[in-house]
Amino acid sequence: MSLENKIKQILNNFDDAESETIIETLTLIQPYLKSEITRDYLKGKIQAITDAHTDIEKKKLCNNLKPYFDWYLQGI
Repeated sequence: MSLENKIKQILNNFDDAESETIIETLTLIQPYLKSEITRDYLKGKIQAITDAHTDIEKKKLCNNLKPYFDWYLQGI
């Protein structure tokens, strides 16, 4: 499955998407970001999600990063 299709699938059913799948996809988007500062910022946010203790907390943090999916689909 292409990255674009994976992103669309996650966005279409975000509430049921597993946080691990969201993290994996964000990690795949990261190299496409133009600014190193933005890549580092996303890396820190991904780490915060990974470090979260509950699925509810992880999902809440993932929700804050939805714009990265939109940016990728719009051609970053």
